Amino acid sequence: MIRTLLAVLGRPGDAALRRLLAGLIAAAAIQGVGYALIVPFLRALLGEDPDSAWPWLAAVGAATAGYAVATWYAQSAAYRTGADLAQVLHHRLGARIVELPLGWFGAGRVGELTRLASQSVLQVMSVPAHLLRPVVTAAVIPLAVVVTLFAVDVRLALALTVALPVLALVLTWSNRAVGRADAARDGVSDEASARLVEFGQAQPVLRAFGRTAQGYDALDAALVAEHDADRALVWRTVPGLVLFSFAVRLVLAVVVVLGTHRVLDGTLDAPTMAAVVVLMIRLIEPLAAAADLGAALRMAHGHLAGIRRVLDTASLPEPVAPVRPVRTDVEFRGVSFGYDDRPVLRDVSFVLPEGSMTALVGPSGAGKTTVARLLARFWDADAGEVRVGGVPVTEIGSEQLMSLVSMVFQDVYLFDGTLADNIRLGRPDATDEEVAQAAAVAGLPSPGGAQTHGELPAGIHTRVGERGVLLSGGQRQRVSIARALLKNAPIVVLDEATAALDPENDAHVQRAVGELARRSTLLVIAHRLPTVLAADQILVLADGRVTQRGRHEELIDAEGTYQRLWQSWESARGWHLLPG
Repeated sequence: MIRTLLAVLGRPGDAALRRLLAGLIAAAAIQGVGYALIVPFLRALLGEDPDSAWPWLAAVGAATAGYAVATWYAQSAAYRTGADLAQVLHHRLGARIVELPLGWFGAGRVGELTRLASQSVLQVMSVPAHLLRPVVTAAVIPLAVVVTLFAVDVRLALALTVALPVLALVLTWSNRAVGRADAARDGVSDEASARLVEFGQAQPVLRAFGRTAQGYDALDAALVAEHDADRALVWRTVPGLVLFSFAVRLVLAVVVVLGTHRVLDGTLDAPTMAAVVVLMIRLIEPLAAAADLGAALRMAHGHLAGIRRVLDTASLPEPVAPVRPVRTDVEFRGVSFGYDDRPVLRDVSFVLPEGSMTALVGPSGAGKTTVARLLARFWDADAGEVRVGGVPVTEIGSEQLMSLVSMVFQDVYLFDGTLADNIRLGRPDATDEEVAQAAAVAGLPSPGGAQTHGELPAGIHTRVGERGVLLSGGQRQRVSIARALLKNAPIVVLDEATAALDPENDAHVQRAVGELARRSTLLVIAHRLPTVLAADQILVLADGRVTQRGRHEELIDAEGTYQRLWQSWESARGWHLLPG
């Protein structure tokens, strides 16, 4: 646990933890000396010359005062170290998150990161702030008692020496059971957190379908699973705690029985036996607390391991000297890629000429979005190369690459601010005039424009709410397009950007797409085939391979996937609802 903490803190943050450990060990050692001095003090006090106890009493008092001072300084340092540890962990998690591959942020990560940044950090900071002092005490005091007993009676000391490793084994078994149960609980806790966030975000849909009274099945199942995991944790924890507590008291009983027998046979005097009983009673307190401390430490170690897994997650390798390409053509050269053991792309090769518009179509699950994400280097290809301007994306570097590429997805995320704030995300240093111009091209209201007093009364200064809940889906999509226009990146990827738009919003977006096509190398992924009629080339992706390529006029007459998709689209256009 301590080694893991030191590794997570790194230098120079681990220096404070090392100083804290030294201070806590010193304080516990002084306490142990005080306990050892009780033996000669009681011998003198209960012996034939009670006045000879005064020097020993003074020594015990001095040790107690020294322990009080050392503990005050150590505990103050413990609180400071705990607070500093929380700050370091938050900073390291934040810094690490922005370095992780974009592909890492998949399903369930919201719940996991929420738990790590809140519950896990609090659990880990409690180790130096609250747990280390009693843990060090529980380790040092038994050693001090054993050493003292060797000076008093070797047989009693040997009995205690044999018993302590047995107690350690019982405690280890108990802690491992707690650790297994706590690790199982983490997974269901992450799921419950993710479902809770989802439940809040899905309120409009749930209320529209009257699901507020019955609840949300996914959340209900996640909460039940978390409840069951909590119960399992309790059932696995209690037996170990009870067994260890019983074993500690059994050790006390054995030492007292042996000591009493030694007194009765005359080999141990009564004052010394009284001192031994006092020592054993003082020994019970830290040992009895060790079970609770062990369980808490094991749980904290589990949380720390989760934090460390994120910190140790490998980033995509970055080039020592990034190369910025002078052209913006894109080439996939024999690219293969899969998620875990599931292959998605197989030997995919194509070229997006500079300044051209390429449409990528195909059935769901064919790998179209994966192509877009490999271009933006969410992941690295398993085989083959993705090149921009003839330069492999692995040699361009993530920061340089993201300055060259704009991504427009169907699911648009907006921050709680104004339209202008969210559009300016595309280029933070843009002027107000540039923001307004991008908004106008994307079909959003500009100051004094026709839509200012109708669709959005405050124009680009309209607040959008968290995740853009105050806007329609079409308006959110236009904000995403405006970001791409403002960024003015030479390569733009539109991934299903018009899949769920009404005709009016679709017209706005199509005009904006035309503007992007005039200034960028454009890759459009779409299920709505009429949106790709103007493409310079169409690539058909099926079963992870490019099976057809050409213009619409060429592909519509060729037997294959594109013809079947077009025929399905044409058939669907005639669908309509019959009056009841």
